[in-house]
Amino acid sequence: MSTATTTTGATTTESEELAPVKGESLAALLIAKDRPPRPSAWSASVTFGWRTILKIKHVPEQLFDVTMFPIMMVVMYTYLFGGAIEGSPREYIQYLLPGILVMSVTMITMYTGVAVNTDIEKGVFDRFRTLPIWRPAPMVGYLLGDVMRYTVASAVMLTVGIIIGYRPDSALGVLAGVALLLVFAFAFSWVWTMFGLLLRSEKSVMGVSMMVLFPLTFLSDIFVKPETMPGWLQAFVNNSPVTHVSRAVRELMQGGWPTADIAWALGWAGLLVLIFGPITMRLYNRK
Repeated sequence: MSTATTTTGATTTESEELAPVKGESLAALLIAKDRPPRPSAWSASVTFGWRTILKIKHVPEQLFDVTMFPIMMVVMYTYLFGGAIEGSPREYIQYLLPGILVMSVTMITMYTGVAVNTDIEKGVFDRFRTLPIWRPAPMVGYLLGDVMRYTVASAVMLTVGIIIGYRPDSALGVLAGVALLLVFAFAFSWVWTMFGLLLRSEKSVMGVSMMVLFPLTFLSDIFVKPETMPGWLQAFVNNSPVTHVSRAVRELMQGGWPTADIAWALGWAGLLVLIFGPITMRLYNRK
């Protein structure tokens, strides 16, 4: 009898140690404390941006498209077309590098849509929608995190370009050109974010992205001057957003200040955000 009592007492004591807070006490504890303040729009967006960077830490293969791809593009096009267009690769790279920089970063933006589509398929966004945060924060966070990837790609391409003969005329111009390109890439990424929400699979996102990106980037002044093209093609090339960004970056790196092209590049960036930002958020709210 005494043994049974002792065992019961020991069991009760062990139970109290495992669950020291009763239900009433826990409710009182939760009610007594004020709720933490709601995070600001900027804080929430930066947090989701940091999440994007942490994904790269766990899957470093994601950096291949911003390291190996830019190196391949610079080396291949410089030595493939340099002799035929400018007489030597060293001469051609002075014209090519700013343009190929714009092309590579612009093409990398499509992976934002792929990442969004992948998270949707995994059900991650269902959790995001339940959080008491600024609603666009997950979308903006993706884009902020990808700006870091675009910066890495730009640094890699400039380094390779300098090694094989590119010589910019202004260090401040290089920084200004890269900054302008990052602004445009951030805005352009909204297009692929929309497709990431709209299409059913990541293969579909990549297929549509390549169908848009290839004509948009190749039909520009990245590789050759528009004056060598037919008149009907010049009309398209001279008004392409990629051409405006490419011209602005090229002139900035050469020490100039192309006011008109900078204005056009920023105007295109603002227009892309105004058009595709609301569409993206409408799709996100309905997804």
